[in-house]
Amino acid sequence: MEQFKLNDLFHLTEDEMGKYKLHLATRDNYGKEPLDVFVRDRDEWKEWNEWRENKDDFKREYILGLIHDYHKTDKYVFGGIFRVIERHHDWPETKIGYKVELTNQFENLIGRLVIDFSRCKKAKRGRAFLLENHINEMSVSEILQNPYEGEKFPGYDNVRIDFSSLESLVRNQKIDWKTALENVKGIYLIVDKCNGKKYVGSASGDSGIWSRWCTYINTGHGHNNGLVEIIGQNDIEYARKNFQFAILELRSMKTDDDTIINRESFWKKVLLTRGDFGYNKN
Repeated sequence: MEQFKLNDLFHLTEDEMGKYKLHLATRDNYGKEPLDVFVRDRDEWKEWNEWRENKDDFKREYILGLIHDYHKTDKYVFGGIFRVIERHHDWPETKIGYKVELTNQFENLIGRLVIDFSRCKKAKRGRAFLLENHINEMSVSEILQNPYEGEKFPGYDNVRIDFSSLESLVRNQKIDWKTALENVKGIYLIVDKCNGKKYVGSASGDSGIWSRWCTYINTGHGHNNGLVEIIGQNDIEYARKNFQFAILELRSMKTDDDTIINRESFWKKVLLTRGDFGYNKN
């Protein structure tokens, strides 16, 4: 079956395409995924379109922003059309690249339109391209009922999520994750992908795993001494770049706290998270 081309939806003429640059937003040098940024903070996503490299990428009037969906191959989420209202030619002295504003063009499709685009050799590197050179290679994959809010809950046995992605879920109070995790106790693992160190924690008392993980998102460290130290030496961006969460063991909310604490201690011994190999201090 013939695919529905992107421009079958947008209906841009050749003259109109000449006013657009294509922005393919992918993971930055600090490990941040633009899709997580988009879900977490639309203003921060706007800043991704204002940032400037050594060259003047956005010389045209409009930017068509596409956000790489790092969970899938060759999928991009439509991030809106921005108009460039100021260019700072004295960059980098000013450290300011562009001033842009989000237009109302196709605004009802922002975060909902998913596009198939296999980047050709000309688009393998860089982030900004002439729209007319690539728009015919793009097709509509799907239009979501609601704007993208983060990945779906994968089931308790398959939870493995980076801090940045979890932050997006928490900020949006994503219902499938919240419902699954707010009424269970358990033991969880945080792995620092920078140095391989691990932290074993537990959710006990009246607060489920969801509530406990929300504390990490709000602080970066969850008030755990070992993690407080590493975040204090850096900032919350360290957690966004390096921390990964997983569930080791689930228990019902009826489970007494002594059992939870004993199981937490067991996993600390198994994974050697006390001392040089981990962040647990007790």
